[in-house]
Amino acid sequence: MAKYVYDFTEGNKDLKDLLGGKGANLAEMTNLGLPVPPGFTITSQACRHYLAEGAVPDGLEAEVAEHLAALESAMGKKLGQADDPLLVSVRSGAKFSMPGMMETVLNIGLNDESVHGLAKQAGGNERFAWDSYRRLIQMFGKTVLGIDGDLFEHALESLKGSRQDTDLAAEELQALVETFKGIVRSETGKDFPSDPRDQMRLAVMAVFDSWNAPRAILYRRQERIPADLGTAVNIVAMVFGNLGEDSGTGVAFTRDPGSGRQGLYGDYLQNAQGEDVVAGIRNTIPLQELERIDKRSYDELLQIMEKLENHYRDLCDIEFTIERGKLWMLQTRVGKRTAAAAFCIATQLVDQGLISIDEAVTRITGDQLAQLMFPRFSSEGERRLLTKGMNASPGAAVGKVVFTSERAIELAGQGEDVILVRRETNPDDLSGMIAARGVLTSRGGKTSHAAVVARGMGKTCVCGAEELEVSTSSRSFTAPGGVTVNEGDVISIDGSTGEVFLGEVPVMDSAVVEYFEGAAPQDDLVRAVDRIMKHADEVRTLGVRANADNAEDSARARRFGAAGIGLCRTEHMFLGDRRQLVEDLVLASSEEERQSALDALEPLQKSDFIEIFQAMDGLPVTIRLIDPPLHEFLPDLVELSVKVAKGDASDKERALLVAVKRLHEQNPMLGLRGVRLGLVIPGLFAMQVRAIAEAAREVRGARPEIMIPLVAAVQELEAVREEAVGILAEVGVDALVGTMIETPRAALTAGQIAEAAQFFSFGTNDLTQMAWGFSRDDVEAAFFSRYLELGIFGVSPFETLDRDGVGRLVRIAAEEGRKARPDLKLGICGEHGGDPDSVHFCHEAGLDYVSCSPFRVPVARLEAARAALQESASDTR
Repeated sequence: MAKYVYDFTEGNKDLKDLLGGKGANLAEMTNLGLPVPPGFTITSQACRHYLAEGAVPDGLEAEVAEHLAALESAMGKKLGQADDPLLVSVRSGAKFSMPGMMETVLNIGLNDESVHGLAKQAGGNERFAWDSYRRLIQMFGKTVLGIDGDLFEHALESLKGSRQDTDLAAEELQALVETFKGIVRSETGKDFPSDPRDQMRLAVMAVFDSWNAPRAILYRRQERIPADLGTAVNIVAMVFGNLGEDSGTGVAFTRDPGSGRQGLYGDYLQNAQGEDVVAGIRNTIPLQELERIDKRSYDELLQIMEKLENHYRDLCDIEFTIERGKLWMLQTRVGKRTAAAAFCIATQLVDQGLISIDEAVTRITGDQLAQLMFPRFSSEGERRLLTKGMNASPGAAVGKVVFTSERAIELAGQGEDVILVRRETNPDDLSGMIAARGVLTSRGGKTSHAAVVARGMGKTCVCGAEELEVSTSSRSFTAPGGVTVNEGDVISIDGSTGEVFLGEVPVMDSAVVEYFEGAAPQDDLVRAVDRIMKHADEVRTLGVRANADNAEDSARARRFGAAGIGLCRTEHMFLGDRRQLVEDLVLASSEEERQSALDALEPLQKSDFIEIFQAMDGLPVTIRLIDPPLHEFLPDLVELSVKVAKGDASDKERALLVAVKRLHEQNPMLGLRGVRLGLVIPGLFAMQVRAIAEAAREVRGARPEIMIPLVAAVQELEAVREEAVGILAEVGVDALVGTMIETPRAALTAGQIAEAAQFFSFGTNDLTQMAWGFSRDDVEAAFFSRYLELGIFGVSPFETLDRDGVGRLVRIAAEEGRKARPDLKLGICGEHGGDPDSVHFCHEAGLDYVSCSPFRVPVARLEAARAALQESASDTR
């Protein structure tokens, strides 16, 4: 039979899955001989049963009764005993810390009789007893009975007036208890439960229920905590910090969680219980003041803090209570910290000999590193919030509003900072996005064009700000409250929060980005980052490349530690002035017209590749041949049709309309693109391959890798490969020829395709779309939020690789491809290449490298090292 209840003496810190973080750590402190009030833990397994079945598991009540009896025996008093009551707290405690997200009830066991016994225990302190009773009713009413907490707060505030709560006399608090009991009666139709065991039973179930409270669900989703873990419940003998000036409660950190600096950090509040500190009803004092108030407790606390930090080998967050000069430890956990503190603390612990440098690397996440890389707004000065959208690409950007790419380029060329504002962006806006400091759209989600491209460039972006009415024609947008912002007005956008402000908000530069650029001042943080990253590069086995389409991004990728380019998207080279040449090529009606367009494009392409090869200086460069949805390079069908219908069209435009209608597609993303375009338009891929080869011949050490996009059948690849190999041989250049695996059929026939491919690069953006059967540009705003609410998604499959579906396709392709060609090189170049969890998957799947945007390269380097170290640790267990 399952065991559902553990005494603190039975557990330890390694049982967090079962006892939750709080229960496991209370057990650990108990076993260390620290002063922990006696108690026991109901396991998370019991919670999961309760949530699934709607009732507690068989045997639980009997186990609780047995452990309560043992607790009563140890304390020499019974729960709610009239003349000498044992009181307990009922506290939540999940495996992962979820501060404030679930419920706690203190002072369980008080009623109209035991309140007098509590006063007797406290040396006749009637005020303390009635204050404890009103706290129980207030907390129980809100948490367990679901009563609006404001009703209790208003009653308390009306009684206090301008006084502090500590100024209320015993008689006033006794009257307040009656008021609170009246609120319970009027709101529930029942009296406040006076039976202490009923109080405890109901409080336990309330804690179980709080696992699925809206705020807990939202927090888990934000922190990617699994929804099926459940929470443990800790039942602990009460100790009281509100017995007078010789009592109190506090929170302590063994070092500064904000900066990582060693020292004493925390707050203390005399004559108070723990919730008083959290609620902020009175101002706390610095923890150092405790030395003056109660030196014996202060010295003991310092000894315990040192012992805990050395034992846990990490920053510890501690909650404690002093009851009439006696120190009690109520909780400890490895403390949350800022990203900067995480790096500093990890390296400090290495220097202290508490952890190895390997463990230091595993303790820091790529997300924390990413937080340090984006500029942030200063908290100083006034900020006027206009609206809030989706935090699509982190960072802080300030600039003048512009509504077209042309205007963005114009003002940026004059040295102005600009924010490009659009309803949504499209590929033609790329130049404007490059020129702008940030991008703001009223439509789209985190995987819309604006978001994807902005993240790739490390550009701040806020998408889907639906409250904005954007008018390109009037060059203005309207925000809630009737505020109109015109072109040229200054706004500030926060890509980390999605907030949009009117006017300029001061921006602080990131020292970590300066470090990667080679120009950072040597402070503690930069030294810590440098140390961690150097070791990460020594231990990782997964290579990291960058997605880069021009020389500038290529050079930045190298500075950020990329070992090559894993994706150079040539279609981005055909925008702007060159778009006309591509349009001429696609719409050519004769061989002469087609060749003329190709002849004009080839030297431009060659120049592009020369610059990229020079920037990469001998590192491999994977170049994807052109893969555009065809409509991006054709005139707009509707505009041409309207022009012709009105009789305003020229002869050329009439001819264009015929051609555009002929090539028009209902779903361009599944139409004439990728390898299909290269096979249908003779000479297109050959022109690109020749430009690559000629450029490589001119740049010493160039290492081109030619990637054929959107292959679904080996015959497609064979046709293009044969032509490409012939051109390479003719020019006299060696280059790998491979393909992008981005269709399910390609993944499932990878063994055949590998016969003609020297490398695979998984294009997981398209592979995700095709595997799920939805377009990322259309569906995120439409139903992703609902899917997240329903738990169908834990996280968007465009943010983190879907291991069960898309990941299985990748594994199949990798295994069958390598079986057919053992030396097959495997990489990933979708946006997932910079996502921490996806990097771990790529390591597990045996890929050779991941490729991501230049700004995500350091994140991928760190996560690749963490994946290798975690695998090594698992192998040695």
